[in-house]
Amino acid sequence: MAADRRITAVLGPTNTGKTHYAIERMLGYRTGVIGLPLRLLAREVYDRIVAARGPSVVGLVTGEERIVPPRAQYWVATVEAMPEGMGADFVAIDEIQLCADPERGHVFTDRLLRARGTQETLFLGSDTMRSTIAELVPEAQFMRRERMSTLSYSGSRKISRMQPRSAIVGFSVDSVYAIAELIRRQKGGAAVVMGALSPRTRNAQVELYQNGDVDFLVATDAIGMGLNLDIDHVAFASTTKFDGRRMRPLAPNELAQIAGRAGRGMSHGTFGVTGEAPTLDDGVAEAIMEHRFTPVRKLNWRSARLEFGTVDALIRSLDVGPDDPLLMKAREADDLRALKTVAAEAEIQARASSGTSVKLLWDVCRIPDFRGISHAEHAQMIAQIFSYLHERGSVPDDWLARQVKRLDRTDGDIDTLSKRLAFIRTWTYVAQRKSWVSDENHWRGETRAVEDRLSDALHERLTQRFVDRRTSVLLRRLKQKEALLAEVNDKGEVTVEGEFVGRLEGFRFSADKEASGQEAKTLKTASLQALAPQFHLRADRFYNAPDTEIDFTEQGGLMWGEHAVGKLVVGDDPLKPRIAVFVDDEAGADVAQKVERRLQHFVDRKIAALFEPLLNLSRDEELNGLARGFAFRMVEGLGIIPRGEVASEVKELDQDARGALRKHGIRFGQFTIFMPLLLKPAPTRLRLVLWSLSQGLQEFPEAPPPGLVTVPSGDATPRGYHAMAGYRAAGERAIRIDMLERLADMLRSEDSRGGFEAKADMLSITGMTLEQFADLMQGLGYAAEKDEREKVKAVAEAPKNDASTDSSDAEAKTEADASVEVDSAAQAETPAEGDTSTEAVAEDDIPVAAEAAEEPVVETADPTTVEPEMEVFYTFKWVGRQGGNRNNQRRGGQQGGNNRRNDTQAGDRPRGGKGGKPKGKGPRRDNGPKQFQARPPKKEKAIDPDNPFAAALMGLKDKG
Repeated sequence: MAADRRITAVLGPTNTGKTHYAIERMLGYRTGVIGLPLRLLAREVYDRIVAARGPSVVGLVTGEERIVPPRAQYWVATVEAMPEGMGADFVAIDEIQLCADPERGHVFTDRLLRARGTQETLFLGSDTMRSTIAELVPEAQFMRRERMSTLSYSGSRKISRMQPRSAIVGFSVDSVYAIAELIRRQKGGAAVVMGALSPRTRNAQVELYQNGDVDFLVATDAIGMGLNLDIDHVAFASTTKFDGRRMRPLAPNELAQIAGRAGRGMSHGTFGVTGEAPTLDDGVAEAIMEHRFTPVRKLNWRSARLEFGTVDALIRSLDVGPDDPLLMKAREADDLRALKTVAAEAEIQARASSGTSVKLLWDVCRIPDFRGISHAEHAQMIAQIFSYLHERGSVPDDWLARQVKRLDRTDGDIDTLSKRLAFIRTWTYVAQRKSWVSDENHWRGETRAVEDRLSDALHERLTQRFVDRRTSVLLRRLKQKEALLAEVNDKGEVTVEGEFVGRLEGFRFSADKEASGQEAKTLKTASLQALAPQFHLRADRFYNAPDTEIDFTEQGGLMWGEHAVGKLVVGDDPLKPRIAVFVDDEAGADVAQKVERRLQHFVDRKIAALFEPLLNLSRDEELNGLARGFAFRMVEGLGIIPRGEVASEVKELDQDARGALRKHGIRFGQFTIFMPLLLKPAPTRLRLVLWSLSQGLQEFPEAPPPGLVTVPSGDATPRGYHAMAGYRAAGERAIRIDMLERLADMLRSEDSRGGFEAKADMLSITGMTLEQFADLMQGLGYAAEKDEREKVKAVAEAPKNDASTDSSDAEAKTEADASVEVDSAAQAETPAEGDTSTEAVAEDDIPVAAEAAEEPVVETADPTTVEPEMEVFYTFKWVGRQGGNRNNQRRGGQQGGNNRRNDTQAGDRPRGGKGGKPKGKGPRRDNGPKQFQARPPKKEKAIDPDNPFAAALMGLKDKG
């Protein structure tokens, strides 16, 4: 009979196949029950048995999950949830050494003493339990199983140097998250396994590790309880843990339980420490490697003989101490503490007045505190659930629906989702209890669905935060030395093995800027290796691209579309710059040479097209002597030379030489020698780039916007910039050189020695105000004298008499007299249009004019209230100074004076001589209406005081 109820203790270190042996033994019987320490491990064993026998005969019972098929033969459960009194043929308890655990030990001890199979019972665990089991269960037989692989200590190692297929163990959520974040940055990512995770989340995370998406696992001591993972090395980030009451160091056998996860099957494993964990003592390390630990002397125990007569009787039965010296009273567990708390409430005492109600209260108090908020809140929830069950027989659907609905949300971060998962586990537990809800199937399905959604969301957040898939994939492929597949889309986005890694900008790879440290190095290494074929394909496409797809920037960059592929660098000749290409070294010399040749072709063609007149000038073999030398000067100046710089050369050119140069479009202006075709925006833009290169400028000045006649001259522009831009600085602004020459043509006919005023045409071509024009003229070598005068007002309709002139004469007279300074009194009394000038009207005619005005304006108006409207005007005189830089105006002006004489000899349009008269014989040309120089008013004659008009005039004079 003893043989029929065989009890065997299968003991030994980790990785001995104890759990696998128990599963095989159970499946050899018609019925069986196996108790496991963790919900995660229970789910793993359940899946293995279902795979062997099918789901119709396998049940799963845990605190939060209950799968009970009608014909269940094999039961997989957590130790706390093991069904009792079933009379199963086989019973097994895994990790039996947990009898010594301060929190849960009393449950395992109870199973050791009372759980039996009708034919066979197995206790699986550590050798440390051998002597205790032998004394408490004398009929037990022992089976020793040896480890299938060796386990060795490797000391301390930095996380950054951790080998792949390693597990780093921490003992708090914060520690696990911090380590996982560090590994993500340095190694591409890690899977996270904690006991608080739902089986669904845990399995998804383990799958990341098992299939090679990540090479590292960060976990709590949950992995020490039978989880079979392909781990080569276990590193302890700490050797102390909080056991629910205090921080304490882990015992050697506890360290061994976790370290034993390294080296599964026949593969050897190593263990060590990392981070701030101290190195293990030599004795502790040796004990772990040789599996020698201090035997367990005392087991935690709590009485299983409970009295349900009253609440007080139940509490007394739970507080009973053991009578065996090998057993010690377990510390107060959460369920007993909750019972004592709620029993203090009068309402609960009144409701728990019978054996049935007391047993119901005890069952409710055994709801685990998954939430971990506070003992008081947990007790309050227990009291509420007990009241519902006692009063109504079940938890109200509407109340439970509200609790579940509050948690059915998948937004939020990892901590938020973890809290919701902990909360839903409470209602999953409630739904799993028989008769606690009205519709068990509905609520079990509802709470399980919410838990699954939260589990999936938590897995997603964990993966997003702690796993860099692209880095892990690339690292694995690089390690396996496999060819990497890269793709580049139209936007230049690069994907390697389907993962975005950066952008290909021209022929340079720019890694994703979100990557840093080791991650960035990995991305670049893998990406450039994969991009090798793409570089060649892109180089071929670029070489055959039309010139319209290529352009240069004002800083000398060379662009292909939106991407920089090179830049111009200075060459031996300003018109022959060299090319520096932007090509990654990994692309290879062939790609770089092909890109360089294509860019050189583009630049050569661009210069040939935009500077064709200049190149033709340099290639004209018919030019000789001084003309050829001057042509070289024009080429050196890129088609523009300030005349002051070549005054002597211009003077030496004869008419034939000038004619030969003019055939190439060269214009000898008063201020600049230039080629008008090269003033267009495109040649100007390129000329500035080539000039900036030749000058060795670090930052190239930009070309002025097209179409502007004048621009601010600026103080920070490099010397020579304005000429290359096609402008000449004069005062605060610079004027375009072709418009300056037009202005010079207008100035030739003016009395530049005696003085003249600006005409409307002068202001029009410059687009300036009078004040700006005055500043420009001073910059060109003219003195500007500012003055004021009364503004002439035109009369709407003049009286017709014998003295009136025809309309054309009046118009001419008004225009001619508009700039003349007149006496204020005479201006105020101007009688009619056409008689506005004191020079045009005799003084003796003033009384007559007064008599002609029939309306007595002067007599009825107060002359002291009339304020004449004034206008500002400038008179310009040549002072022999030119140039935009006023410090050099005198020297430049003298050169300009020479230039005018030279140009006259060369046959250009004649310049004005002294007094504005053209040189040579012949009649003077009509240059339009005469502009008068401002002069002081003539001395006034005595006015008859008896004349009323004269008296009024005298009043106005006094006021002025």
